[in-house]
Amino acid sequence: MRLEKKIYSLNALDLAPKLLGMILCRKIDGNIIKVRIAETEAYFGKFDTACHASKGKTDRNKIMYEAGGFTYIYLCYGMHNMLNIVSGKKNSPEAVLIQGCEFISSPANFKFFQNKSNLVLKDQSIEKNFKIKINQKLNGPGKLTKSLNIDRSLNGENLITSDKLWIEDDNYKCDYSLAKRVGIDYATDEYKNKLWRFIMK
Repeated sequence: MRLEKKIYSLNALDLAPKLLGMILCRKIDGNIIKVRIAETEAYFGKFDTACHASKGKTDRNKIMYEAGGFTYIYLCYGMHNMLNIVSGKKNSPEAVLIQGCEFISSPANFKFFQNKSNLVLKDQSIEKNFKIKINQKLNGPGKLTKSLNIDRSLNGENLITSDKLWIEDDNYKCDYSLAKRVGIDYATDEYKNKLWRFIMK
């Protein structure tokens, strides 16, 4: 079942662990690819020096100031698209970074990815090779977006109504561990050391 507006109104610290085990769905050319969210990071408002909103509202981060339920996608290092889920109330700029996922779709659903994704082998008739690829974790936000053809054209997508990108709940339950967020050397020591990274066990 697709997630409803209510869950996205949670603040980033509550939403980040709740999204673990949920299913991220991407529809392209009539095909729906589903991956299970395995790792998230919370970016908690203007006081969080690791959060883009810590320096105020800009053209790039303005979607973070909307009520939860939209995507915030930005380019990192000039090459990696980063998928974030805006959370919380309007004018409370928070978001959850989707840091990693696991494939759960069947091999047949990946046929259209030929020449679009480096995670699918050219010989698509060999099912066992598909299984190897599908069981591979998308352990990194750049790898994830590249594999699902997610780019800045989907920035601001409404996850409640979109027919291109949304999140579902299949009642999967999981435990998780905590860790420090990665790639935030620019943050102050206080926020650099927050255990706001959530990893599905």
